Amino acid sequence: MRLLQFILHIRIFSRFILKRRAFIGCFLFAVFLFINLNAWSNEQPEIIVNTGVTENTVSGNVLRSIFSMRLKTWTDGTKIRVFVLADDDQLHQIVAKEKLNVFPYQLRSTWDRLVFSGTGQAPIKVNSNEEMLAKVASTPGAIGYLWRANINESVNVLQIK
Repeated sequence: MRLLQFILHIRIFSRFILKRRAFIGCFLFAVFLFINLNAWSNEQPEIIVNTGVTENTVSGNVLRSIFSMRLKTWTDGTKIRVFVLADDDQLHQIVAKEKLNVFPYQLRSTWDRLVFSGTGQAPIKVNSNEEMLAKVASTPGAIGYLWRANINESVNVLQIK
């Protein structure tokens, strides 16, 4: 009889623990997910422009034309100055794939073709996020990209529709 009571108590206790463990597990998962989503939101790439640029929104096709160096002026006539990071930079690769819908090697191929044929120029390469922010902020008509966490009031974020 004592053995049956003992087994019954263990079963009740184990169910109690399993329910609590599931609750604690779900709670910890939710906390982890919230922390990761919050960190992830600051690690989103954004297209930035000089504060003098009058455009607030552009289409994906226009953005691709700008970064492929085919579109040379903003609608108000200001010359577009494109700044990019190195081809192997993670941010550059993400912007190429997610914002421009091209692979980084396709951008490089387009720029090389312009330069070697003598029909255009490649974008201006910067070496860091800090340099990107400084160049875009100080160059009229400039466009570039940064992680959301690195953006301040010295530049504007360009919306893509």
